[in-house]
Amino acid sequence: MKIQIPKGATDVKGAVQVNPREDEYILSFRTGKATAAQVAKDLHSEEPLAPWGIKSTQESELFEHLGLAEPKTLKDALWAGVCPPCVKDYRRRDVAWMEIYIENLDSEQARVYLRAF
Repeated sequence: MKIQIPKGATDVKGAVQVNPREDEYILSFRTGKATAAQVAKDLHSEEPLAPWGIKSTQESELFEHLGLAEPKTLKDALWAGVCPPCVKDYRRRDVAWMEIYIENLDSEQARVYLRAF
């Protein structure tokens, strides 16, 4: 994924799900809202963070393993997706797709969820 975990981030959790076709990488941490927005900006998505508009009640498959809710089920989460090779982010050329979700926890803190495959 080649994500630099921000200094001062807490509750850092990550895992890899090995699959026959492609592995999935997940990472989550708590940080300040401005820092979370900067992490999203560093992905170079062509679209800015926006509210995740699709409501999902599907069972968690990845983040539940870390003791977290599936980000697609979170109310008012912000989302952005990016194809790193498409935006010429050569740091992540081995990753076909990345998603970031940001959950606002309170007035200052946010939880960042990252998924890559």
